[in-house]
Amino acid sequence: MSEQLNFKHKYVPSSDPTKGKTVLLLHGTGGNEESLIPIVEMVLPDAAILSPRGQIMENGMPRFFRRIAEGVFDLEDLKFQTQELAIFIEAASKTYGLESNEVIALGYSNGANIASSVMLTYPELISKAALFHPMIPFVPENPPDLSNTSILITAGTNDPIVSREETLELNNMFQDYGAEVEIFWHDSGHNLTREELDKTKNFLSES
Repeated sequence: MSEQLNFKHKYVPSSDPTKGKTVLLLHGTGGNEESLIPIVEMVLPDAAILSPRGQIMENGMPRFFRRIAEGVFDLEDLKFQTQELAIFIEAASKTYGLESNEVIALGYSNGANIASSVMLTYPELISKAALFHPMIPFVPENPPDLSNTSILITAGTNDPIVSREETLELNNMFQDYGAEVEIFWHDSGHNLTREELDKTKNFLSES
């Protein structure tokens, strides 16, 4: 299966394998497989880390799928890249022995969007997700069963990219598919804040 490790990535084993948790770390536009690792060390320090780099380049910046304009996604590429990421997750699970681990997605912006797309398309792959400033990636034709999934959405009330209305629509969509969802609002913009990281730490510490 090693040939299916189709993303440049970084894997960091757990400091406590008995915890049985792996964070799938998904960076925002312009980030890479190293960018968010300090955040995992803050919010879930005992977890293993599986951190792929997005394969799409936009003006020299890595992303996980193409977009036509700000907030307008290339849905065909999104579908393809979602499938590619799912293949990577399954192959990495076998390569690194993660089959029995709980896979937790932690994504920021573009990374949060691809995480949402994976959950909507392959709901069995991710059991828990912290999504920082996500948008609605697409509306599935066949509703997935997310009844075993818990999701934290964090959002800024002054975010110039993601509107309050879209955040609420994404929340409602996940709930309609059975997920347990919570939104955490802060007064900042599209940037990550310490208060949302503190909230994420509390969310991930819950059983």
